[in-house]
Amino acid sequence: MGLEVPKRQDVCVVDAFATERFRGNPAAVCVLAAPAPEEWMQQVAAELNLSETAHVISRADGGWDLRWFTPVAEVALCGHATLASAHALWEGGHLAAGEPARFHTRSGWLECTLRDGEISMDFPAKPAAAEPAPPGLAEALGTDLRWCGKSDHDWLVEVPHAATVRSIDPDFGALSQLAARGVIVTAASDLVGFDFVSRFFAPAVGIPEDPVTGSAHCTLGPFWAARLGRTRLQGLQTSRRGGTVAVEVVGSRVVLRGRAVTVWRGAFAA
Repeated sequence: MGLEVPKRQDVCVVDAFATERFRGNPAAVCVLAAPAPEEWMQQVAAELNLSETAHVISRADGGWDLRWFTPVAEVALCGHATLASAHALWEGGHLAAGEPARFHTRSGWLECTLRDGEISMDFPAKPAAAEPAPPGLAEALGTDLRWCGKSDHDWLVEVPHAATVRSIDPDFGALSQLAARGVIVTAASDLVGFDFVSRFFAPAVGIPEDPVTGSAHCTLGPFWAARLGRTRLQGLQTSRRGGTVAVEVVGSRVVLRGRAVTVWRGAFAA
């Protein structure tokens, strides 16, 4: 006997941290009328095979339960799928444009607001504490490391040049063995209008390279704010698709800002 399928199964794909389709980071968003079995949610994420699939369920208190799944695992925090979820709720008429999107997640309550087409997300900061690089990390990245540290979720490494970030061709098998969700690689920007560049690799959770990673900026924000002496920063994630994330560090919180574009909408077959 198969899993019981939720009665309502709206789904859309949204390009997050993008101003046009086929840029930024795509996330699937399933808006459900009632909670669904965890196994079913994971199967949907595997079927859609995007870096993240968000499942959004209305709560009696006016908020929304939000869970994020890669094709192989549930994760505790995801920025681009949160931005995509808020965008889907406003665009789909589930929330009025002036109404905040409040999500209950494994990382606590997260709130998103919409202003002039730009979405702001209030997230917990995830600073990285300096630690020696684990054995094999530099070799897996194929470059010297200027600085290394670890946050709650990820390793963060600074490399000497922005060009190094763009040229890295990692050994994904080696990276997948590290005790972390993923590895953030960053350097000071060499482009006007940006403070830092980054890439994010997470083969351990089924994502060799994530195009634009909001949650990584919860770590990048505090790191570069301390380095540059400013709390408002502009980050560029230099993946093939690419995307920009505006970051503001506010105490123990990080405000991430970006835009989103819906690519397609549909529903699961009954």
